[in-house]
Amino acid sequence: MSFRKTPLSLAVLTMAVAIPAHADSVSQVPTEEVIVTADFRQSDVQSIAEAATVVGAAAIEQRAADHLESLLALAPNVNFASGASRGRYFQIRGIGERSQFIDPVNPSVGLRVDGIDMTGLGGGAGLFDVQQVEVLRGPQGTRFGANALAGMINIESNDPTADFEGMVSGKMGNYNTKALGVVVSGEVGPGLNMRLSAHQNRSDGYIHNAYSGRDDTNNIDEQLLRLKGNLELDERNTLAFTGLYIDVDNGYDGFSLDNTRTTYSNYPGQDKQNTRAAALTWTSEVSAAFDLRVHASGSNSKTDYGFDEDWAYGEYDDSTGTCVTPGTCLANQEGAWGYSSTDQYLREYRRRELDVRLTSTAAGRLFADSTDWAVGVYSMTRAEDMTRFYTWNADTFYSDLHTESKAVYGELSVQASNDLTITTGLRREQWHTDYDDSNAIANDRTEDLWGGKIALEYLLNDNQLAYASLARGYKAGGVNTDPDISEDNRTFDTEFNNALEAGLKSSLLNDALQTRVAAFFIQRKNQQVKSSYAVSNGAGQGFTFQDYLANAAEGQNYGLELETEWALTEQLNWMFSGGWLQTKFIDYQYDTAAGNVSMNGREQAQAPAYSFANSLTYAVGNGLTLVLENEAKDSFYFSDSHYEESRAYVMWHARVAYDGSNYQLALYGRNLTDVDQEVRGFHFGNDPRDGYANERWVQYGDPRLIGVEGKFYF
Repeated sequence: MSFRKTPLSLAVLTMAVAIPAHADSVSQVPTEEVIVTADFRQSDVQSIAEAATVVGAAAIEQRAADHLESLLALAPNVNFASGASRGRYFQIRGIGERSQFIDPVNPSVGLRVDGIDMTGLGGGAGLFDVQQVEVLRGPQGTRFGANALAGMINIESNDPTADFEGMVSGKMGNYNTKALGVVVSGEVGPGLNMRLSAHQNRSDGYIHNAYSGRDDTNNIDEQLLRLKGNLELDERNTLAFTGLYIDVDNGYDGFSLDNTRTTYSNYPGQDKQNTRAAALTWTSEVSAAFDLRVHASGSNSKTDYGFDEDWAYGEYDDSTGTCVTPGTCLANQEGAWGYSSTDQYLREYRRRELDVRLTSTAAGRLFADSTDWAVGVYSMTRAEDMTRFYTWNADTFYSDLHTESKAVYGELSVQASNDLTITTGLRREQWHTDYDDSNAIANDRTEDLWGGKIALEYLLNDNQLAYASLARGYKAGGVNTDPDISEDNRTFDTEFNNALEAGLKSSLLNDALQTRVAAFFIQRKNQQVKSSYAVSNGAGQGFTFQDYLANAAEGQNYGLELETEWALTEQLNWMFSGGWLQTKFIDYQYDTAAGNVSMNGREQAQAPAYSFANSLTYAVGNGLTLVLENEAKDSFYFSDSHYEESRAYVMWHARVAYDGSNYQLALYGRNLTDVDQEVRGFHFGNDPRDGYANERWVQYGDPRLIGVEGKFYF
């Protein structure tokens, strides 16, 4: 995709890059240290040799963000795809899945919530009582292995406190939006602190269903219950535990035959998730030389995702293309045929993890006190059982997928000189999958995978850190389940990414100005690409979509990223994040019903050439704060299987808040200019009124949202 919006994006990027040029004498308010918790050692985001974005509680509050999808624009070169009630699938630097239907999927972007693996379950990524969201960009082969090929998103909620505290929050807004939350935290026994959070978020959604006359067929109804505890067993041992309950009961009625927010579905769908999860972490100072960390987690989840496939209502005479019962059908062109069908996917997930890690202390450094180290073993099991109810299937379809992983990993960080540190990491993982389904498709495979990194970080001075790294990430191969595809396309191989990154992190003006710049080049080997095309089932029988994953020979992704936070004065703070991204396929072709299609040289899906976000926060005084934000994104291809693109956009948000001694009141507005942000798109025929000619279809994100919030602290 060409850099079509060059003047706008280049002007913003140039302005932001130029900021550090005038140097050192201005004294402003220092910014707070921001800690990345997903690393082996908790470190300041300014001191780790990789690109990472940490979105703290203040930024979450400023955006009135209830879900992860509302925050991702704050991280450079990060995108999401919907096709559901929420954005469930994430892309980092143009790499990541966009959907899941019948086939099992190995995601490219991992998602963890309080140490619990929620990868592929992004619909439940709520943000109530969350301390921060961390977005690690680039392969995370040493720490997380498979499912972190492009990066990792880590959500950390607030920890229990020793002092008693609590909060009650409420929200009301247009589209019948209502939310209520409660937090209680404190010491409940000797050495035992606990925190309980409960939240419910509801909205009618932003769709009007013309068939039923309802405005709630795409509704939001989400509940969260979290219990966290921290127990000091003694001076050397600590036990932390988390219990998590998520209940999502959303509707799904997102696509309109008019490409508007007015739908005609007579069987609106659903997008539900029920998760029960727990995590337990034991940390121990077992020796003066090293610490021990044992982390165990498990989750059981059920999802129910379904939709009205024809997006319409009524039945038609297949031979004439006319309505069977006049006045009950969506008007169609003479000679066209109509169909009516629904599609529903019920999945059950069971996940278990165990990670045991030793991390050196200052007394345990190796090689003349120059080398920190970490070493660990990891074990994981996953089960995914799926049942599909589809109008055109004679029998109910089911499938079972079982995955096991065992890994060993280690990292060495060598202080080569006062200014130079060299870090190397390596992970060896055995990945085993066993799949079978009701179509007699079966696949049993075992792979030995490895990834890691080598990074050099050089302290230019007390305020600037330069780094360069080479990382290798991987994503396991798998099986395609469509019984009609050729045996040559039955399986696909592991994808490997080699990522080269260089960056500069600066803290200037007495830490009032912090910047992070990164440049990257990613070579994608055996790139896994989803191909999909519609095949007619015959007159009056709808379409069947043939989906399968294949390995493109190679892909290339490269770009630049910039993040800046500047305390301009004691009252005014400016934050900026921006990304420039270029992607392309090399030697990629796939088969369709019409023949072979070449995508050589074309840009990859979900990879906008530019994206950026700005935020200005002004503390007026006497508790009053004003926030003005905008975000922008270039157009991008929705899929690797067609050429439909999203439209570029700029959105504006604002918030006015008043903080009293123990309360807060706020008025917020999101997408103030009511821009139609397109979050999913397709290209096929689905409208009986034009004879099912191939057309562009899109699903929209949130429209203009206006609301008020209140919080009471005790």
